Amino acid sequence: MESRLSAQDTALIDEYCHYLEHQLNRAAHTVKSYRSDLTGLASDLLSEGGAEEVFRHVTLGDLRTWLGRLTRHGMSRPTIARKTTAVRQFMSWLVQQDIREDNPAARLVASKQSSRLPSTLTQSQIRQALDALQTRATSDVENATDPIALRDLAMVEVLYSTGIRVAELEGLDVDDVDFDRAMLKVTGKGDKQRVVPLTAPAVKALEAWLTKGRPEVLADKQQTAAIFLGVRGRRIGVRQIREVVNDMFQKLGDTSASGVHVLRHTAATHLLDGGADLRSVQELLGHESLQTTQLYTHVSIERLRQGYKQAHPRA
Repeated sequence: MESRLSAQDTALIDEYCHYLEHQLNRAAHTVKSYRSDLTGLASDLLSEGGAEEVFRHVTLGDLRTWLGRLTRHGMSRPTIARKTTAVRQFMSWLVQQDIREDNPAARLVASKQSSRLPSTLTQSQIRQALDALQTRATSDVENATDPIALRDLAMVEVLYSTGIRVAELEGLDVDDVDFDRAMLKVTGKGDKQRVVPLTAPAVKALEAWLTKGRPEVLADKQQTAAIFLGVRGRRIGVRQIREVVNDMFQKLGDTSASGVHVLRHTAATHLLDGGADLRSVQELLGHESLQTTQLYTHVSIERLRQGYKQAHPRA
């Protein structure tokens, strides 16, 4: 059971999350994650006998002990890295607000994240997956029984076409689609907007969903701008999107891929395989740093190496 936070610590978390949302324009899911991380930190330290006002008295040693405990409990490296960043930035804010004189997290370093290359699908695998969704959607249209199949096809086509994040897909509104230009307006991290192109199959799938599927799913007397809806007629959630994508992966049968981000990795890798320049892929994905996008060049090189070994008689 979590230890009860002091009113002072709770108020600091609330004020900081308000700062993240309204001054730094952080996305809602980012603010939610930071709130959870900070609440968890305070609760964990209290349960270990820490001072009541945790954030005013926590030391670097306390934080290192906390990270070590998370690591021993099997928490993933990316999650620990995110928590470390959240605590470091929060402590820096406390210093700016004259609540603390020092930032005990300034020298807090999480263990280095794995450089493992991201999972991707081959072109034949993604084609097989999309063909299966297309077949199901087509038969459902003929029987007029399951508009959800149209939605699932449209979601996957958009994800693979654009490489957008799952939260960005969740936040799409009907007015974000420009069918005349085959373009999509996307709101990414920090509420930054970008415009990305849509493939012809993605446009076709979106048109079918919006004209034949969405009106059937839309809840009675409900008004929502969301493109993609859940079974109850309201904006679809990230969890539902993940379930659709993971079900598609399971039906492929010849891949261990899991998670919506695989489609983002796949789109980026296939673009680079096809000759797209790195800067264009960076803009498409909404990466702030080109270094992040460069990871996908390693995937393309690794595929080239594997193909070479399989095909060359002296490899």
